[in-house]
Amino acid sequence: MCPGCFSAGTSLSLSENAIGVFDSGVGGLTVLHELRRLLPGENLIYLGDTARVPYGSKSPETVCSYSEQAAEFLLAKQVKMIVVACNTASSFALERLQQCLPVPVVGVILPGARCAVRLSRRHVVGVIGTHGTVSSDAYPRALKALQPDMKVVSEPCPLFVPLAEEGWAEHAVAHQVAREYLAPLLEQQIDTLVLGCTHYPLLKPTLRQVLPDTVQLVDSAQETALEVKELLSEHGLLNPGERGSWTFFVTDVPTRFVQVGQGFLGEPVAPVTRISLPVCPDCAQELLL
Repeated sequence: MCPGCFSAGTSLSLSENAIGVFDSGVGGLTVLHELRRLLPGENLIYLGDTARVPYGSKSPETVCSYSEQAAEFLLAKQVKMIVVACNTASSFALERLQQCLPVPVVGVILPGARCAVRLSRRHVVGVIGTHGTVSSDAYPRALKALQPDMKVVSEPCPLFVPLAEEGWAEHAVAHQVAREYLAPLLEQQIDTLVLGCTHYPLLKPTLRQVLPDTVQLVDSAQETALEVKELLSEHGLLNPGERGSWTFFVTDVPTRFVQVGQGFLGEPVAPVTRISLPVCPDCAQELLL
């Protein structure tokens, strides 16, 4: 990674600078939605790496490279903070980004883990996510670091992503799939369920109908937005404006992103610009080594 990309144009002194958010595709829009709801005065820049989605099936090394490229692009936009709105990228690349970048970096795993620890009464927590997130053991590590005697039961739920993107989050098919996926978790008598993928908040109505009332749901998108607000406040970086802007960038043809994104946000996704990653020859050369 070229150091110049991470130092050029960044500033921690201007509250008007945007918050940068990136994800492998559209799932991170649930995080963007919560940021918009909780911090309406903030300017937001969203990058969806739609040409290389999904990250969940990629190697840790590849996910780290893609995440570095996304961060490089956002820093060139003079963002004051970066939100890694992807559970897989948060699992594999967050620590590296936090060590290297000159701005605060927030992932979606630790905020969700903290909330789960607060809610769980019997210390038996279920986690659902992509194969990549589940295999990384990021949530169990985070949960047990906070609560050593925590029992964590994880289950990959890959079909939830296409169901959410097709607008079938509350379809009968989604109910059937949810019953199949959640059965092993319920057999372990979980009392809290962490939605470990940013697509999954769209399935909350379906999950709520399948789960017993005694099981608490943790929406990591909501918890991440709360952490962002807290960090901005601590650094004196809250934007005092009443209504911030948002801008969208994607790495592939934006047609599908615009269509699906409107369902995620409940309003038009615009403006959307297509870009290429990596964005500088030095970074591209290093990634080939």
